[in-house]
Amino acid sequence: MYNKINIVILAAGNSNRMLSATNKVLHKIANKPLIQYVIETSIKFNPKTINIVHKNDLKEIKKKFNNYNLNWIVQKKQLGTGNAIKSAIPYIKNNEKILILYADVPLISVKTLNKLYKNKAKNGISLITTTISDPSGYGRIIRKKNKIIKIIEEKDANKKQLSIKEINTGIILISNILLKKYLNRIKNKNRQKEYFITDIISIAYKDKCNIKTITPIKNIEVIGINNKYQLSYLEHIYQKNQAKKISMNGVIIKDLNKFNLRGNLKHGEDVEIDINVILEGKIKLGNRVKIGAGCIIKNSKIYDDCIIHPYTIIEYTTIYEKCIIGPFAYLHTNTIIKKKSNIGKFIEIKKTTINKKSKAGHLSYLGNAKIGSRVNIGAGTITCNYNGLNKFKTIIENNVFIGADSQLIAPIKIKKGATIAAGTTVIKNVKKNTLVYNKKKEKYKIEWKIKKKKI
Repeated sequence: MYNKINIVILAAGNSNRMLSATNKVLHKIANKPLIQYVIETSIKFNPKTINIVHKNDLKEIKKKFNNYNLNWIVQKKQLGTGNAIKSAIPYIKNNEKILILYADVPLISVKTLNKLYKNKAKNGISLITTTISDPSGYGRIIRKKNKIIKIIEEKDANKKQLSIKEINTGIILISNILLKKYLNRIKNKNRQKEYFITDIISIAYKDKCNIKTITPIKNIEVIGINNKYQLSYLEHIYQKNQAKKISMNGVIIKDLNKFNLRGNLKHGEDVEIDINVILEGKIKLGNRVKIGAGCIIKNSKIYDDCIIHPYTIIEYTTIYEKCIIGPFAYLHTNTIIKKKSNIGKFIEIKKTTINKKSKAGHLSYLGNAKIGSRVNIGAGTITCNYNGLNKFKTIIENNVFIGADSQLIAPIKIKKGATIAAGTTVIKNVKKNTLVYNKKKEKYKIEWKIKKKKI
């Protein structure tokens, strides 16, 4: 634990360039809000306190971190980063340090923060800078004889300063005493009429204060988000890095540019993932699992040797060994598929357990059901589980054959070995080894012709 370091996360900007009604820091990368990344990194860094300066519109984020001792500070007027930092200073002791982070710089790592701390300036200011090919949108680092003398915001920079490639990331480590001293001297003499925390650098230089810079471990860590292009760009880079990492760990990803992980993936050996697959939440894939193109899998476990055919959606589902699912199947809401079962095309399964070696080939809805082993579900079978008020359960025991286009009116129990003939509506429980069919009589009209419209 860094006993005398206090993190301040700035999250109260106006976000005008995002052109959005949503607070910038609540926009997402990999389906996680930008600010959540920074809070999670701060918690891992383990400082004395974590202080978040915001605009009082982060209720959902606060709920996520109820169990952590975070200090939420409302900045009533958005007068710039210098003013935002001032609102946090009363919560921090004079002899302690402040590490300033930004909620719109989501991918900063604990490793880089550790590097900053280990290489910090003695009795001075430490900050992270880096050099990038396109510095548009960033403040520039101004040096004299290799010493940093000031930071100039892009809007206030002249043509020569705009050509500088070294940028300010905004991340600063400074003692509270020094910060208070310099904050009282910054002015809002700029085009935005705001108080910028970066102005303390030029003041500190004139005071002959020790100023030290370090570079991040990776430049992606300090990319800030100010508009939706930057949001999309960072998402793209982040996902490509995720794909690279996973493929280096043994997963075959058919196209690194067409893979999307929005959570955590645990996987076995020789897993194959085709293009345009989205994995969300907590995902577990066993050995030799194959995921077809266009699948979406959320908070699910898929065990060894399963094949998931293209365009299948799987949510909150467990699929055991050697199952074949899809294409175009939808499994969700606490569904369990036991080993060697086959779920085919255009099938929805909800809140249902299907035991081993059962199959539903195509065009069925199975909801609130418990289905035994070696059961055949014919095409067009529907468990009619809802009467407009309540949901009811369907139980189908082992070795049952359900013919095509059958309707099972829940609550209902079909005992082992029963056969339901094609086109049957079943409204009562069925005893074991029983054939059930609805007697129907066809009618024929001889030499009948369809009436045609007059033209």
